[in-house]
Amino acid sequence: MTSSTVRWGYGAGTAVTSVQQALAEALWAEAAGFDSFWISQMSGVDPIVACAAIGERAAGLTEMGTSVVPLTGRHPLALAASAATAASATGNRFTLGIGPSHKIVAEGMYGESFDRPFARTAEFVHCLNALFETGSVQHGGDHIVANGTLTVEADPPPLLLAALGPRMLAFAGAHAAGTSVGQCGPKTIASHIAPLIREAAAEAGRPDPRIVALVNICVTSDRHGAIEAARPGSAMYGSLPSYRRMLDIEGVDDAVDLVLIGSPDEVGDRLGQYVESGATDLRVGIATQDPQDRAATKSFLESFVA
Repeated sequence: MTSSTVRWGYGAGTAVTSVQQALAEALWAEAAGFDSFWISQMSGVDPIVACAAIGERAAGLTEMGTSVVPLTGRHPLALAASAATAASATGNRFTLGIGPSHKIVAEGMYGESFDRPFARTAEFVHCLNALFETGSVQHGGDHIVANGTLTVEADPPPLLLAALGPRMLAFAGAHAAGTSVGQCGPKTIASHIAPLIREAAAEAGRPDPRIVALVNICVTSDRHGAIEAARPGSAMYGSLPSYRRMLDIEGVDDAVDLVLIGSPDEVGDRLGQYVESGATDLRVGIATQDPQDRAATKSFLESFVA
């Protein structure tokens, strides 16, 4: 392992289409020496259900979690029950990563208003924390009404809040165990993410927050081909305002420039920049569907992380 101060996680991404695939990916991550395993939500499996389903089979992983579950389409009482159930099923190794999502998802996919996303997220987190910490919630806010109890027998799962802007980072530092970020390069983490969330946590008297950073990689001899293959999957991020600001801080025009593509030495050197950025955890994803490059990338990770 490159650094004992950074925890290594494997990100299976949003394209996991079956519990069997999730299990296979988790077992590979366990064998490769990763500390944690993460699933994201989009059109594939429900990541909370998947973690609960495979938890006992991948017992060597110290942590399994979501990175992230969008709050659109969810209610605090139902989400808290699902997360606590996953914690119970995994022997209290489950971490709940959530995010406010984006206007195109909230309004375009779910038909929900994306008006005042920070205020709604703050109310949602307040309700989750009340349920996890006390077992009950009584909340009647502008965005959420929640009155009920949580009786699942499990330790409260740690809560990570996806945060990019200053106000959300400060809120995450004060009210969550940390943040899970994507499309943030090492410069952005070091100069923007880490200082803001750590300052807020310190002011709130909370422990040093976790910063779980997504890093997509591809080990290949065909750098140009791999870049062009990764470009479509990265294209939308430049059009989303919150991610666009992170790309501007990093000084890159296109999110594909954040994908680590090249030889094992080149990818390893760039991963080292993330290790030094201030991130506490790196959630590494494989940014290729090419069988040869995917095998090369997995082989690299097996040596690099072990």
